[in-house]
Amino acid sequence: MSSNGTQVPDPNRTPYGYVPTEAVCITFLVLFAISGLLHLFQAIKYRTWWMIASLVVGCAGEVIGWSGRLWSSQNPGLLDPFLMQITTTIISPSFMSAANFTILGFIIRKIGTQYSWLTPRWYLIIFITLDLASLVVQAIGGARASAAAENDEDADPGGRIMLYGIVAQMIALTAYVILGTEVIVRYYLNKPVRKAPEPQDESVETLGEKKVHSNGRTVLDRNTQLMLLGLIVSSVFLFIRAIYRTIELNDGWDGSVITNQALFNWLDGMPITVCTYTFNILHPGYLLFRKAKGTDTPAALEKA
Repeated sequence: MSSNGTQVPDPNRTPYGYVPTEAVCITFLVLFAISGLLHLFQAIKYRTWWMIASLVVGCAGEVIGWSGRLWSSQNPGLLDPFLMQITTTIISPSFMSAANFTILGFIIRKIGTQYSWLTPRWYLIIFITLDLASLVVQAIGGARASAAAENDEDADPGGRIMLYGIVAQMIALTAYVILGTEVIVRYYLNKPVRKAPEPQDESVETLGEKKVHSNGRTVLDRNTQLMLLGLIVSSVFLFIRAIYRTIELNDGWDGSVITNQALFNWLDGMPITVCTYTFNILHPGYLLFRKAKGTDTPAALEKA
């Protein structure tokens, strides 16, 4: 162990298979730092505290990861920053996907729970549980891979465990997209799966927001449409990133995918940047929620 970190056995070879570009590392580091600070401000302003545990924490993880890559750009022979960045950039998007799952629940509550097989509360319970499970698996795999790499042992077994976590996350994302799509299709076709529940809390929405079509279906207002757009954009780019990471980890720590810097920048850094800024711009705080107390927390989902 040197004063700057653990050195890889062969000083002529970087653990990446390339030297990270300093300018790119700085760009992504700054972008994630700005987005994270914006999310923190927005969470406080709109009292959407769950966005702190999802987007703010996710951005913080990305800042750590890209700081590790920046460190590597200046000290390419060190192993520690490589391990720091690969673990955090793999795990951090799991926190961000939790925001998608939560927002979908709020949208279902807004347009009508009668169009969904699951209540918003159960969407939250099921998908957040799956997300946490994938996060734990990825963390265990990252720890094993890091320990193996530091001891100059084969890191692929730990990488395989991380792969299982990514696959679990992809399965959760797929199920969430399928169920969410069905809800929207049923809404537009006005094909509910159950009788509409009786109104419970008049303070949640204004009378104007409760406009209904002649067939009794709640009108999908412009703000909810924009939130749906944000959800679609975020989900698409989370999928792109998950597919890339699955291929990368399946290819191994010495494979041609993980050693290609352009692929990492375009298929990991860029998609996650799009995801986090999408919710900075299309934020649920002003698109979905009133300022009425109790309407901007996941606990409100239990009423649906």
